[in-house]
Amino acid sequence: MPKTTVKNINHTLLSDNYYILHKVTFDYMMRSGKWVTQMREVYNRGDGAGILLYNTTKKTVILTKQFRMPTYLNNNADGMLIEIAAGMLDKDQPEACIIRETEEEVGYRLKEVKKVYEAYSSPGVLTEKMHFFIGEYTDTMKVNEGGGLESEHEDIEVLELPFNKAIEMLNNGEILDTRTIVLLQYAQIHKLL
Repeated sequence: MPKTTVKNINHTLLSDNYYILHKVTFDYMMRSGKWVTQMREVYNRGDGAGILLYNTTKKTVILTKQFRMPTYLNNNADGMLIEIAAGMLDKDQPEACIIRETEEEVGYRLKEVKKVYEAYSSPGVLTEKMHFFIGEYTDTMKVNEGGGLESEHEDIEVLELPFNKAIEMLNNGEILDTRTIVLLQYAQIHKLL
């Protein structure tokens, strides 16, 4: 049985305005065997799913472009970020979530997706685990223009790009979203296009 290295965990609610932010204090056993008290702010926004959509015939991928305030506050000049389609699970299974988000954000109705990874987004502060998918699309799967839900004030631009252009954008720093980088590199490594 593994040795317990964490005890006396205490949560103090700092905010539950949109998601939940706690101050967590706990005792942690260092590798030396010494116990120390630590404090972290932990943001719980739930888990998410993201997908790289690709078309093997046209050799294209579908990405999105939208405003992200945290990036704007951290020197992203206009706050716009190029990303994969993604969303919060909202108590759905990851596959159901990403199929729903794909239709809402980019307007394609997928019947199947392939899960390729599951990973923590920013484990120093977020509880979020992302479920990464790929999915092949064709023009016949287009059911609407996408753009997100008006009720959620989403303003998403849909980008259909040649795969080589997306890789070029990744390499020259136009794509700064880690989730998107991971899936573009997955596609490159596995020669999807």
